[in-house]
Amino acid sequence: MPELLPPPGSPERWPWLQQLRRRPSLDLEPWLVAIETGRLQPEADLLAVLAERVDGQATVRLLAWWLAEPSADPECLSVIARLRHPGCAGLLRQALATASSDRQELLVPLLGHQRDPADFNRLCSLALEPGPLLLRRAALEGLALGLPAWPTESLRQVLRSCAVDLDPLLAGAAVDLLARLPHGRRSLSRLDPSRLDGAVARRRQRRLAGLRRSALLLVVHGRRGGVIPEELGTLAREVERLRGTPVHLHALTADPCPAPGDGGDLTLVPLFLLPGTHVRHDLAAVAARWRGRGAVGRVPFLGAWPCWQEALREELAELAGSAAVGSSPWLIHHPMDGKLGSRYLRYLERSLGVRCRSAVADGQEPLPAMEDGAPVLPLVLAANRLTDSLPQWLGQPLLQRFRFRQLLLTQLEALP
Repeated sequence: MPELLPPPGSPERWPWLQQLRRRPSLDLEPWLVAIETGRLQPEADLLAVLAERVDGQATVRLLAWWLAEPSADPECLSVIARLRHPGCAGLLRQALATASSDRQELLVPLLGHQRDPADFNRLCSLALEPGPLLLRRAALEGLALGLPAWPTESLRQVLRSCAVDLDPLLAGAAVDLLARLPHGRRSLSRLDPSRLDGAVARRRQRRLAGLRRSALLLVVHGRRGGVIPEELGTLAREVERLRGTPVHLHALTADPCPAPGDGGDLTLVPLFLLPGTHVRHDLAAVAARWRGRGAVGRVPFLGAWPCWQEALREELAELAGSAAVGSSPWLIHHPMDGKLGSRYLRYLERSLGVRCRSAVADGQEPLPAMEDGAPVLPLVLAANRLTDSLPQWLGQPLLQRFRFRQLLLTQLEALP
């Protein structure tokens, strides 16, 4: 079959390749052998057809051929190495050790494309250290291609350094990558414009404008009559300052009121710790009412956030470490009804290693003291009627504890 391929420039070549591409099955081995033995010099058009059929091992063979062929077409390389495979990463590392500067510029982005965390430090060094400018740009391209695989904070530091580089193309690419990272707006805001090239500073401003965030609607339970606990009001004001966008507070205990008519996108954030009636039913009505002002996005209720559950785990571990007994900690929660609530409480017990107990026993009786002396954590966000009825030895609501307040500030600031 390879010997039947019309040569480059022949009017018959393109129709022939199209027929090859449409074949339901294709034996790649004759093609690979013809390429490896030099009987067939692959062009980019042929490789584009074969690339749809190759697996990881075939990709490694094609890459090995390209690396061993000094005159191989550079345009073929991006097609050959499009798959990620440990064998490809190994070949690229070996080749970079002895390759010329011109070839290194071609290979370094492909090494980043393989997304092996072991290559992160090498790519960072190539991007930061003095060297050929094109090679430094290639290293930054490699970091961009492997973006999800790298440690975020370390990458952020590298990009901040690149953003103030004297090469405006390198610096501009670093600014673009900072905008793509989590908390991208914060990273761009912390760049000192006076240290940036003029074009890079303008690029930063464009990226900041493109990262304009929606207003937030924090939905809370509230006290009787719609009174909002002070710690929630303080949280909303601080988040508004950090985000630079409006942050609204809505208490479900307040009378329904029309949404503000200022328009614009809005993200509804339910600050509830359990999937009770408010989460299952009331939030939909709140969202519908606010849609009259513009698009409304929604995020899961606070208790479902993995980072919140991890904070609970850390807080409980500290309480257990300071306790005199080895019993599992207690989580004291608002009374729950329904199968979903029961399943969620069982999930918390399994994942956090705790025992869950309603703050009200037998309908109306207040919570008695825990019999076994195990540590207790109230699963309550802010002061309310429930916390008023609990004994003081249970401690503060979660929002009054530093760990949870800082987590909420960080997560709410980072929302789109």
